[in-house]
Amino acid sequence: MNPNEILKRHFLTTVEEHLASGEPPQTAEAYQRLQSEGYNDGDARLLIAQCVALEYVQSIQTDLPFDHERFVKNLSNLPAQPMM
Repeated sequence: MNPNEILKRHFLTTVEEHLASGEPPQTAEAYQRLQSEGYNDGDARLLIAQCVALEYVQSIQTDLPFDHERFVKNLSNLPAQPMM
């Protein structure tokens, strides 16, 4: 398995954990909204995973914690590309 596929699986696992636990609730809200807008399960999860990926990368690059506020803002703006 190539590194990109490993990262993709990791980000999708994080989305699954968010949906299963209900924390943060904005993940489930974004998921439900995307599905109501016509996105299938896989595409909705991939869009959310992009927001997760951005936060992981930013955290690694800046050595700062996961930015919950930015994450929630990016979720609310989906399907638009997440922004730093």
